[in-house]
Amino acid sequence: MAVNEKVVITDNRQVGQDLFVMEFCLPALAKLCKPGQFVHVLLNRQADPLLRRPLSLFDVDQAEGIIRLLYRVVGRGTELLAQKKMGDTIEVMGPLGTGFSLCQKAKAVLVGGGVGIAPLVYLARMLSEKGCQVQVLHGAANKDQLVAASYLDYPGIELWTATMDGSIGFKGLVTELLQEQVDPSKCDFIYTCGPEPMMAAVSEYARQNHISGEVSLEENMACGVGACLGCARKLKPEDENLVKVCKDGPVFDIKAVEF
Repeated sequence: MAVNEKVVITDNRQVGQDLFVMEFCLPALAKLCKPGQFVHVLLNRQADPLLRRPLSLFDVDQAEGIIRLLYRVVGRGTELLAQKKMGDTIEVMGPLGTGFSLCQKAKAVLVGGGVGIAPLVYLARMLSEKGCQVQVLHGAANKDQLVAASYLDYPGIELWTATMDGSIGFKGLVTELLQEQVDPSKCDFIYTCGPEPMMAAVSEYARQNHISGEVSLEENMACGVGACLGCARKLKPEDENLVKVCKDGPVFDIKAVEF
C-alpha cells in the first residue's frame, strides 16, 4: 500500500558538501514506512525533469508523522530539489520497495558508505528499539561528509566513523575499519548500503565469517513500482531471471547478490 500526495516542505537544509536533508510531515505515509524503503519525489508537473527521483527513507518519526530524506546533488533533478524552500510543495509517492528485515539477533553491524548511510539511520533506530545492540560504521571522504552522527545519537547505537583523509575517526576505507576493528564473532547480522565495491567487500567479510545479512542496491528507477523494467538486473551472472530492484528490492539477502 502506498500514498501519493502533495506535501509542504518544512525544512530543506544543506548538511555537507552537496548533501541536503529535506523534511516534511505526512502522517498517512509515515505510519506505513519500513526501514530500507524509499519514496518517489515529483518536483513539478512540467516535462523537465520528467521522471520522479527515488530517495531512501533517512529518518521517520511515526508518532509525529515526520519524514526526512537525505540526498546528494548529482544532477538536474536533485539540483532543483536543493533549491526548494520551506513552504514549497512537492509530490511524494510511497513507501515503495521491499525494506530490511529486522533481525532478532543480539548484535547488528550496519556499514554505510557516503550517502549510502541514508537507509541505515532509520534502520539503526528501529533495531535499537527492538533491543538489538547496533554498531554503525559510516565511511566518507572527509569529516564534512559524515552527516548522520546527530541522527544516530540514540540509546543502543554505537557509531564508528572512517574518512579517507583521516580528518576524523579511522583513516581509510570503511571496509578496512570493518576488517580491522570489528570482531566477527560478535556480529550476528550485517546490513550495508553504498558504492558496489564497498558492498562487495562487506559481502565477502560476511561470507568468510558465516554472517547473515542484507544489502540495499541502487539502480536508476523510472516508475518505482516494477512496471517499466528500467531497474531490472541479475543478482548473479548465472541467474536466468532478472529482478526489479524497485519492487523486489532494493533490499536483498547478502548471499543472493554477487557484485
